[in-house]
Amino acid sequence: MFLLYLILWYDDRMKSTVFERILLTGGAGFIGSHLVAAIRQQYPEAHITIVDNYITGNRDNVLPWLDDAQVHIVEHDATDFIWMEEFLSAAIEPWTLILHMASPASPPRYQAEPVLTYLVNSQTTHQLAQYAAKHGARMLFASTSEVYGDPLKHPQKETYWGNVNPNGVRSCYDESKRLGETICGVWHRDFGADTRLIRIFNTYGPHMDPFDGRVIPDFCLRALRGEPINIFGDGLQTRSFCYVEDLVAGILTFVADDDLAGETINLGNPDEFTMLELADKIEAVLGTELQRNFEPLPADDPRRRQPDISKAHALLNWQPRVTLEQGLIPTIEYFKKRINPS
Repeated sequence: MFLLYLILWYDDRMKSTVFERILLTGGAGFIGSHLVAAIRQQYPEAHITIVDNYITGNRDNVLPWLDDAQVHIVEHDATDFIWMEEFLSAAIEPWTLILHMASPASPPRYQAEPVLTYLVNSQTTHQLAQYAAKHGARMLFASTSEVYGDPLKHPQKETYWGNVNPNGVRSCYDESKRLGETICGVWHRDFGADTRLIRIFNTYGPHMDPFDGRVIPDFCLRALRGEPINIFGDGLQTRSFCYVEDLVAGILTFVADDDLAGETINLGNPDEFTMLELADKIEAVLGTELQRNFEPLPADDPRRRQPDISKAHALLNWQPRVTLEQGLIPTIEYFKKRINPS
């Protein structure tokens, strides 16, 4: 399905030479591993260097490329400042494209690793942006819809500055992503680096960790185990869920375009669902009724989240194609295999 999807999506813009030598932080992660697969299919001559410490990445996600001469996998912590300086300096040929995807992304994971989270989104971003400016590389920083916080404007456009608690339980992620955006902006405006920002809205699909605590894996995991699902608050808070193949298509289209340096673009699915509606969708796919427990709403949990993707449509001719119902089917099948590998 994925290869056919890519063939239908990509156009002549995708023949960019920027894909010659790629540095991908977080390549063993959920989205990062899908990026590797897409690049290997679309650009078989590309050389990809993956850096991952497996804090939230999964070794199984990179198994297909262990013996691939075009893919070099480096196990290390990208927040190790001295090591990263030496690693970047030691590159025989400069990377042409940097995809900075490394960071814990689910609240339980980044709250368990707050220092690593804010360092990888700030310090490591600074080092990579500096490298991009020095060597003429193109750099994509994976930011997040969390920079909008609990938004007072709906849907969220790229021009909205957000409503974020700067010292709340989620701030190690929210604010470090905002700082990462600042760093990329400085290096673009003041030093001429080709930095680009994507704000990723809730994404799901195969390779997602069923135990990471985000709402789709949490609901699915509990449902597959026959356990009640926990709905926080009244269940009327909303999210917009983007299937990973749609996201990857948007990312690669963005970085392939030579004319979009310095741009910030929302990438997400604008279809908005309450948590109660999400539970209904999962019930429909599984063909079973789910027991629901209602719990207090966590601190700083946004009430509404929906991307305005008019900019992505105008600049990239991009919009999501996979419905929530369609995407949940392979996602749940993947979770089944992870839970019961035999």
